[in-house]
Amino acid sequence: MQGEAKQRARLAILASGSGSNAEAIMRHFADHPHVEVAWVGSNRKQAGVLERAQRLGVAASAFSGKDAAGGGLLEELREREIDWVALAGYLLMVPADVVQAFEGRMVNIHPALLPDFGGPGMYGMNVHRAVAAAGSERSGMTIHWVTEAYDEGAVVFQGEVELTADDDAEAIAAKVLQLEHQYYPPVLEGLIVGWTERRLNGAKKT
Repeated sequence: MQGEAKQRARLAILASGSGSNAEAIMRHFADHPHVEVAWVGSNRKQAGVLERAQRLGVAASAFSGKDAAGGGLLEELREREIDWVALAGYLLMVPADVVQAFEGRMVNIHPALLPDFGGPGMYGMNVHRAVAAAGSERSGMTIHWVTEAYDEGAVVFQGEVELTADDDAEAIAAKVLQLEHQYYPPVLEGLIVGWTERRLNGAKKT
């Protein structure tokens, strides 16, 4: 078990909604030699992401926001020996103890080109409505490191798409979601595999 754990990084996905990005990640890492999705967690008991995970044979469970803030989320992650955390439509503020424990090993995806259209309240369709209302000529997605402030972590990757004057919030959402599914899994893979290789190389030198 220990030898296997050193070869395969254990990834947790946190999500609050239907989980299409989470499913894209789970499918991407199915039978991956270096990364496994070890747990999917949601702060909503009826979240669609839990059904997606169960359908794909990935361990999944719900937790309350109160438990998360009280140390329960960090305890869960540690008990499951999680190495990395990916937020995929997770709507709660990540507790400070989790942010600190997974510094440099936790990323989020945001449905706009940060720093524009970020911060408290800027999630899901709220973002796309704001982009449409602003008459923006482009939008996209941002993968960034998670910090203790909403959407303020350093940018890891951005993908963008051109918008037309006819694009309403729903059309923008569809374009951005396509980018998210296209780029989030491989960007995650690059980050985690690179971390795993550095860890293994470090172990060989000691």
